Amino acid sequence: MDAGLRPADATYGAPGAVTRHGLGDTLRQALPDALRHAPGGITRHHTLADATREPDPRQAEIHRLMIRHAQAGRTVVRLKGGDPFVFGRGGEEATVLRQHGIPFEIVPGVSSAVAVPAYAGIPLTYRGLATGFTVVTGHEALHSTGVAWDVLARSEQTLVILMGVGHLAGIVERLIAAGRDRETPAAVIASGTTQRQRSVVTTLGEIDAAVRRAGIRAPAVVVIGPVARLAEHLAWFSPAPPVAPQAGAPQAGAPQAGAPRTAPPPAAAAPQAAAPPRR
Repeated sequence: MDAGLRPADATYGAPGAVTRHGLGDTLRQALPDALRHAPGGITRHHTLADATREPDPRQAEIHRLMIRHAQAGRTVVRLKGGDPFVFGRGGEEATVLRQHGIPFEIVPGVSSAVAVPAYAGIPLTYRGLATGFTVVTGHEALHSTGVAWDVLARSEQTLVILMGVGHLAGIVERLIAAGRDRETPAAVIASGTTQRQRSVVTTLGEIDAAVRRAGIRAPAVVVIGPVARLAEHLAWFSPAPPVAPQAGAPQAGAPQAGAPRTAPPPAAAAPQAAAPPRR
């Protein structure tokens, strides 16, 4: 969690205000010892230090604005895509509000980690293929020293990676080096749930090259695991069929380019007004 406001803000350092030191103490008191000292858990040495560092300037400005307008008596809405508590910094912002005594409400959303694979015809869990899934960020997964690559590589669960296209080659290399079979099915879905949605379905060993050939760019979601192959049969929304790594005809069951969708995206559904009763 990020903490603190800009030093120029009048509330920074005031009684009850958020400071790096104060928030760190609060987190340490709130976290169970078993979590703080467990392997891969939050530790003072690495993860907690990252969690309590000062935010980047843009995030600090968001904190400042929320506090300023809330203390002025206004109702503030911090609108996010997906779920605010899934890599959305919602926890950081809620912590800052709590430290300032500002009441808040969290409205859960549907994370892109779940929604985008669903729009590509990939169920993250499927009986006989995957009984669970793990979600990580591409940046954190590649640069964090606390990621248990051997565990992720050996796991039979589905692995979902957000913000990972820019680091895909390194992520693939780490997973294979840690023991993940290079023939494991893998998919990358770009611009999910929009008319620009495109998918690449291949194997872990080939996914980076296939993505580059297809010209896939962020934003995109990476799915690794046997369920990724189901996109070839269950894709229902894509304006075009999943992009295959080799030239060939589209897989049977995949929607053709320009084919009508079987259902409109949720964002396209407009609320209907109820007709008044006849008198």
